[in-house]
Amino acid sequence: MADNIILTKNKNESDASLLRRFSRRMKATGIMREVRARRYFSRDDSDYKRKTSALARLESAKRYSKLFKLGKTDPS
Repeated sequence: MADNIILTKNKNESDASLLRRFSRRMKATGIMREVRARRYFSRDDSDYKRKTSALARLESAKRYSKLFKLGKTDPS
């Protein structure tokens, strides 16, 4: 994605035709297609991060269970 599109306006060219030429060049390079494809991509969590979040969930459940048994929190 290191393509640079450099356009200069020709002498008798209108702004609309320059914009059209730019749009065609962008479409030809495939930059927009690649950006749109990557828009919702998210990396998977690492093993370490998954492990620590699982341990945190277990710890939180344990703490909640203890508070519930002591009557310090409601079951909802």
